[in-house]
Amino acid sequence: MWALRAAIRPAAWLPRVVLGRRAPRPAPPLLVCPERAFAAFDPGDLKGRGGGGRGPPADGPRSRTGEVEEPEDAEDEEEEEEELLSRDPLLPVGTQRVCLVHPEVKWGPGKPQLTRADRQVAEAESLVHTLDRWSVVERMVVPARTPDGKVTFGRGTLRHLTEKIRALPEITAVFLNVDRMAPPTKKELEAAWGVQVFDRFTVVLSIFRCNARTKEARLQVALAELPLLRSHLSSTTRLDGRGGGSRYIMGSGESLVQVQRRLLKDKELKIRKALDRLREKRRLLGRQRRRREFPVVSMVGYTNCGKTTLIKALTGDDAIRPQDRLFATLDVTAHAGWLPSRVAVIYMDTVGFLSQLPHGLIESFSATLGDVAHSDLVVHVRDVSHPETELQKATVLAALRGLRLPAPLLDSVLEVHNKVDLVPGYSPSGSQAVAVSALLGHGLPELRARLEDAVLRATGRQVLTLRVRLAGAQLSWLHQEATVQDVDVIPEAGAADVRVVISSSAYSKFRKLFPESASQ
Repeated sequence: MWALRAAIRPAAWLPRVVLGRRAPRPAPPLLVCPERAFAAFDPGDLKGRGGGGRGPPADGPRSRTGEVEEPEDAEDEEEEEEELLSRDPLLPVGTQRVCLVHPEVKWGPGKPQLTRADRQVAEAESLVHTLDRWSVVERMVVPARTPDGKVTFGRGTLRHLTEKIRALPEITAVFLNVDRMAPPTKKELEAAWGVQVFDRFTVVLSIFRCNARTKEARLQVALAELPLLRSHLSSTTRLDGRGGGSRYIMGSGESLVQVQRRLLKDKELKIRKALDRLREKRRLLGRQRRRREFPVVSMVGYTNCGKTTLIKALTGDDAIRPQDRLFATLDVTAHAGWLPSRVAVIYMDTVGFLSQLPHGLIESFSATLGDVAHSDLVVHVRDVSHPETELQKATVLAALRGLRLPAPLLDSVLEVHNKVDLVPGYSPSGSQAVAVSALLGHGLPELRARLEDAVLRATGRQVLTLRVRLAGAQLSWLHQEATVQDVDVIPEAGAADVRVVISSSAYSKFRKLFPESASQ
């Protein structure tokens, strides 16, 4: 583990800073929106039908050829960002046989609600199995005084636990299922048990590292690691005040610990600056999306609830590959889809949530999760087959409140109860939820209808029948700026009744441009 090696070699990381009467006309095809418009919404990251290409941004400097010009210092920024992402592994590589120790608080304010110890152990075990070549070979549930990592066990409990772990030579590491361990506690336990000890934060952070694909996600993981490094550095200073923490670097006037703290601060500033640049790009893409008026539906939920599978079912995109593991989706991806009215929408697949996920980790992913705040609709996908589905719901809702979403968006969240095929006879309580099986396709027609109603309401779209002249430009304009559902030609009048789904702003433009056209 990098943090542990840094404790032994304090300067090890220093160099790494850094879119008849009436002869019915055939309905228009589904691809009513230009491919380049979809691509411009999220270049290089849009998946599904209608996407996949790079569209030219509507803003930004351009060359004579029409290409967007890169800033002169873009190459330097690229190199600096890559340096920030160069780091040692957090966990040991290779096969690891893990003893899972779960501290159970049975009374007091620290006692967890809506869950039981065996379910917490099962989730912790799933985290371990997400890591390559890691397996749980022993599980221990022991009484604990507090749920944090400062004072976890009483003396007698710790002595008994140490004897059991020492008697299991096949164990190569211990996963202590607490949010964070204080560095002194970690050192004491490792000395007592003779193996490396890891907490929930370190394991989840390592999983995030493995699943982060885009530079943005990788930078956010790097930002989330900094508190871990700082806490370890502070511990090293306290425990070794007469050693490395007090040595001064010749000619600098700074101690080694002071240099390390300064470099960590510099690294944080550079990471935040790089993320600010990426946020600006996201704001630009958001403005482009709003100009083209593509509704955005953000899928949120507890990790492994089936968000990606549901998006695949709704879009019919065979290129989407859902994975049955925790945090399989870490990078936000956009997927083109269509509502029954043929309105084109963009489904955003987001990172899953987890109980006891450190606040700092969620805070570090604010750049990615900020996309949810700019959605037109939020869909909360729940795994109703999970024994702790209510706890998972509470976790997700708490995280959404923490994102400070606009009140209308938070109040209009559509709840989808997924995996009902695993719960025979299931029926959702309340009229607001929709029960589906994304895998088998159960309930999808009702869900599509609910999605359409919610999206049209949220975006101010309306369904109108407009009388247009066939010889004019009205019909082509409507095909470009609205969603044409049906065209009913009236040959003797040289006109047609066109049924469209149109936004308020587009309808206002239509009435100004073609005042002779009327709503039927």
